[in-house]
Amino acid sequence: MSSKLRKLRESVTSSAAPSPPTNAVSDWYTRITDYLRSECHLADNTVAAYGRDLRRLQVWAAGKQLPKLQLADLSEFIAYLQREKLAATSISRIIVATRIFYKYLQLEGAVQDNPSELLHTQTVWQRIPKAISPTVVDHFLSAPCQVDLFWQRDRCILELLYATGCRVSEVSNLLLSNLHLTEGYCLVEGKGSKQRMVPIGRRAQEAIGLYLQALRPQLMGSRSAQQCPWLILSRTGRRLRREAIWELVKRYANRAEIDPAVSPHTLRHSFATHLLSGGADLRQIQ
Repeated sequence: MSSKLRKLRESVTSSAAPSPPTNAVSDWYTRITDYLRSECHLADNTVAAYGRDLRRLQVWAAGKQLPKLQLADLSEFIAYLQREKLAATSISRIIVATRIFYKYLQLEGAVQDNPSELLHTQTVWQRIPKAISPTVVDHFLSAPCQVDLFWQRDRCILELLYATGCRVSEVSNLLLSNLHLTEGYCLVEGKGSKQRMVPIGRRAQEAIGLYLQALRPQLMGSRSAQQCPWLILSRTGRRLRREAIWELVKRYANRAEIDPAVSPHTLRHSFATHLLSGGADLRQIQ
């Protein structure tokens, strides 16, 4: 991100300055989201996440001129978020979005100093999710059972998240054509549209095979393969959204009576931790 900001700074100083936007919060919000998308080439999900965080600043700063806000004002904004009982990790993320926003204001020449640089976030080690033990993982992965309407699909999802270390969005967007079950791997499109080959263990292969045989044809219904290119389908035959995957992870974590803070990212972190403890190369995991 910083390198992209520097490139934009160079383009701003070497060309005619754009007409400055008004002080209206909504106008600044539109400018920054357009900038993140078109100039920084961030993924839509990332832009949407920053947008949601900046909306909170928009709500709090209604009627105020953003370029004139000082450190004391932004500190009060953070205090407001704490009074709203947001999680510390959420507040840290909002601070990052605020810093990017004020860096953009600097590039636009709307402010000289960036007061958000003095806001404090949690250190990285405080935000790293706690890995769950292999025994607990095994109990969790077995949570979907035959009383659940789509238990084969749900178990397939949980096994994929843990066995591959993939992000939720990567599992949600995984195409059936990129699954090579016999060979034991899949092709995953990650950040920056970069594709990588990810091995799939035997247990996950079995869960995927069961889902493909027993449930996926029912979810497709009368739709063609071209209409249903994704591996993981919803009850309507569409791509299962990442929000729905988050919800089912939380639901099965509750059923398994494990830490309610368990999330898809917990499984991803546990995957990496267990590989390292088994002697895997950190560079290969990354």
